[in-house]
Amino acid sequence: MPTTVAPRPPADPDLSRTRPARIALVGERSAGVPAHTRYAPMPEALWHRERLLVDAYWLSTAQLDGPRDLAGFDGIWLVPGSPYRGEAAAVSAVRTARERDIPLPATCGGFLHVLLEFARHVCAPDGAAHAENSPGSPLPLSRGLADHEGTVHTEPGSLAEEALGARTTVERYQCTHALDPRYAGAPRDHGLRLTAHDDGHPRIAELPGHRFFPSTLFQPELADDTSRPHPLVRAFASAAVGRSTET
Repeated sequence: MPTTVAPRPPADPDLSRTRPARIALVGERSAGVPAHTRYAPMPEALWHRERLLVDAYWLSTAQLDGPRDLAGFDGIWLVPGSPYRGEAAAVSAVRTARERDIPLPATCGGFLHVLLEFARHVCAPDGAAHAENSPGSPLPLSRGLADHEGTVHTEPGSLAEEALGARTTVERYQCTHALDPRYAGAPRDHGLRLTAHDDGHPRIAELPGHRFFPSTLFQPELADDTSRPHPLVRAFASAAVGRSTET
């Protein structure tokens, strides 16, 4: 069963007229993952700063059994903390978001699972696997970025640039693996854009035509000020709220 991240924001007259967008945080909740401690204050910060009302719920990959478990959610966030207990469930969550136009950010290990899902179901190489779970797999990964901070450069006209509001941004990583840039051609040739780089390495992937699909190797959750949502978090919440008004 999904568990809520935090109680609703304090009583506000506007809340009675607003249906919250439901967001699924897909992954294994752990106090040992720094990003996981940042989700609790997000709903209140999004409401008070942006007037975006969201309810967020944890869903373990060990409990997901297909798209029906994600029915009723307006956004899906594949969070850091891989390897996930259920790799197939994590990949299925990405596919559900991609095919059903559900807003999806996927951060850190989630970013790599977006590439894995795209490789399996769009690029379709035989036996695509994630090297974190299957060493020697054909999804090549390079060295990790634990405790790394770097300048990310976005492509002009990309959703990444629009959401961030800048061509460059300094971001933090806690990743044990990163995409080997030699692999970048395959997803790009099949429509997945790699629209931001750090020292020449892909850091953001997005899918043109999708409501919201920018996934990041860095962790926007680790922004310094938890009372001020990172621009990508704000853009995701806005997309989820927009979808909630249509359903």
